[in-house]
Amino acid sequence: MTSASSFSGLHKVGVSERRGAVERHVGLTAGAMQEALQEGGLDLQTADKLIENVVGTYALPLAVGVHMVLNGEARVVPMVVEEPSVVAAASAACKMAGKGGGFTAEADAPVMIAQVQLDEVSDAVRARASIEQHADELSRMADEAMPGMVARGGGMRGVEVRDLGGGMVAVHLLVDCRDAMGANIVNTVAETVGPRIAELAGATLGLRILSNLADHRKVRVRCTIPASALASADWPGEEVAAAVERASRFAEADPYRAATHNKGIMNGIDPVVIATGNDWRAVEAGAHAYAARTGRYEPLATWRVARGSDGVVLEGGLELPMALGIVGGTLGQHRAAKMALRVCGARSAAELGMLAASMGLASNLAALRALSTEGIQRGHMSLHARSVALAAGAIGDEVERVAAELARARRVHRAEAERVLRRLRGGA
Repeated sequence: MTSASSFSGLHKVGVSERRGAVERHVGLTAGAMQEALQEGGLDLQTADKLIENVVGTYALPLAVGVHMVLNGEARVVPMVVEEPSVVAAASAACKMAGKGGGFTAEADAPVMIAQVQLDEVSDAVRARASIEQHADELSRMADEAMPGMVARGGGMRGVEVRDLGGGMVAVHLLVDCRDAMGANIVNTVAETVGPRIAELAGATLGLRILSNLADHRKVRVRCTIPASALASADWPGEEVAAAVERASRFAEADPYRAATHNKGIMNGIDPVVIATGNDWRAVEAGAHAYAARTGRYEPLATWRVARGSDGVVLEGGLELPMALGIVGGTLGQHRAAKMALRVCGARSAAELGMLAASMGLASNLAALRALSTEGIQRGHMSLHARSVALAAGAIGDEVERVAAELARARRVHRAEAERVLRRLRGGA
């Protein structure tokens, strides 16, 4: 792979040149991306077999985030998102983080939770003791239900029993899913072992399904950014660092702000999850549930100013559940998802989770820096102006010319775009 800096100016060239740059970076043959991404990477016949009542396919932009350095290795990050400025802002934040060595991350073992609900439990203490006494038997039953997973080094890793009160008990079967997201196998385990658990507890068997609060499968990301890397023409780096910390503390104090703070994090994570064919709804559910795990909704990422060996630095950290896979699910059928995995170079599900979380922390930094200095609208202005220009009917080179004029005048709305377009075309 080439260095992270090799993508400077990528937004200034055409699509074919961008594809060529990515292909050279990851060692793909020339034209490989064009072939994989025809029809958005998913033909109608395949789509018709993936879900029900298919009437077509629905396209979203596939972009690459650049300047990412994760655990010392330069990466290109595939991102599927429709919101202007997300890719550009996250890439710019990655460049800032690169001044401090990039992102460092670690991931837990890929353990998912299969939940078995028990109702009408007359004695929760006795039920817990009975289930725990037969934990080895339950583990054998579970492993027999997933021989392929066991052969790949996965399988049962433990049993947890939780008394929910009112005669209800939840039993967690902990399943190591290796490089799969794990939903199907975890559900199979719950269905297989559930009746025996109910028998041991003398209870009525309820739901048997995975939990999307995958708190045994977390990812942690950190970065340390020199204050000088945060500076702008109008703002000294130390002032920017202090402003980002104040914004972080606002989210820590107020759940209303924390919700938007976390949305900014998911702006970076969801596009990676979607691009690689994973279940972004499951990741969202797990992230927001984890943010509320104390009974109060809190930010997933925090930022603090510190004193480094060479001066003031800004330290950021993020922790959240990340249940992703690089095998199974949509990946077997979706050409674009398979190409996205090749582009990012993820060698395991854990590595993909670290990459997605790192892009989430980058996206959060970009948002807080913009909010704390010039405000979010200025950063969005030029990119949003392109969408307005397109809506006004601009084509080809007209799009950039109209967008530039709208942003310069700070009048980014359709009526103004139509007026500018008429003038460019020699109209009234």
